[in-house]
Amino acid sequence: MANVTIFCFLASYTVTFVLEILRLKKTVRIGSWPGFLFSFAGFVAHTLFLLPRGAEDQLPPLLSSSQDWTLVLAWLVVTFYLFLILCDRKLSIGIFLFPLVLLLIGASYLLPDKPSQLLDAEKVARGGWLMLHVSSLVLGSAGVLGGIVLSLMYLLQHRRLRHKSTANSGLTLPSLERLSRMNWWAVVISVPLLSVGMCTGLVLLLTGSVIRDLSLGDPVVIINGCSWLGLVGLFFWMLLTPRASGKQVAWRTLLACGMLLVTVVGLSVLESRGVLPSGHARYSGSEGACSLADVGEHR
Repeated sequence: MANVTIFCFLASYTVTFVLEILRLKKTVRIGSWPGFLFSFAGFVAHTLFLLPRGAEDQLPPLLSSSQDWTLVLAWLVVTFYLFLILCDRKLSIGIFLFPLVLLLIGASYLLPDKPSQLLDAEKVARGGWLMLHVSSLVLGSAGVLGGIVLSLMYLLQHRRLRHKSTANSGLTLPSLERLSRMNWWAVVISVPLLSVGMCTGLVLLLTGSVIRDLSLGDPVVIINGCSWLGLVGLFFWMLLTPRASGKQVAWRTLLACGMLLVTVVGLSVLESRGVLPSGHARYSGSEGACSLADVGEHR
């Protein structure tokens, strides 16, 4: 496991993405199994890379560093892909999922790979609130990514059916009804999870049991909080507008989830590279998303 590096599974996922693209061409006969095997090999390497992370500091991968938190999120996306492919080998979902996986892994190269010096490993190990906080955020973020992918699939499938071009491509997508239903559930599940992360983060903020010297006025915290509010607005709009068209839901989901993804990942990278000045940065265990819960640390 010591010889497993990020490049190992990054290379496997890149090959999988290329194979998914080639599957779209009717002139190239490539089944789903080569892509599945490469993605599974990358998944195994990915898992072996994450298992020992944080062992020296007695921290789980979600808290060992912001790089590991991002890699756990990518790992969840790959797990979702493998599950769907096993259910339906003809489904062309890898063409949508793996760009996000490669983006997350690429962003992880720019994030710190060491735990914060302000985190007390003994307190963190006993901190159920902290684990609930980062776990709900990473699962909620996975739901956000699912919403983005499902929205893109819906819009593309809607356009293909409108122009009657479904038979002219090797792209196999679920029906609009199924995509709309899955998209609805992705938002309905992810928003409460992110909200749990917000509430538990506020508990940590107010008690100051694990992290000290926090600032509610941090611009990164404010921007990410506004993005979260946009997603909450989408959540209530979907609940209060049951007759909204699938296309409306897809566009609004893409806008809200995409904005949240860009702000969380983009601001994390900018701040970690020193491009964005900030008096308080988020703690390393969930740097990509914990700003949503107003939790931070001195750089």
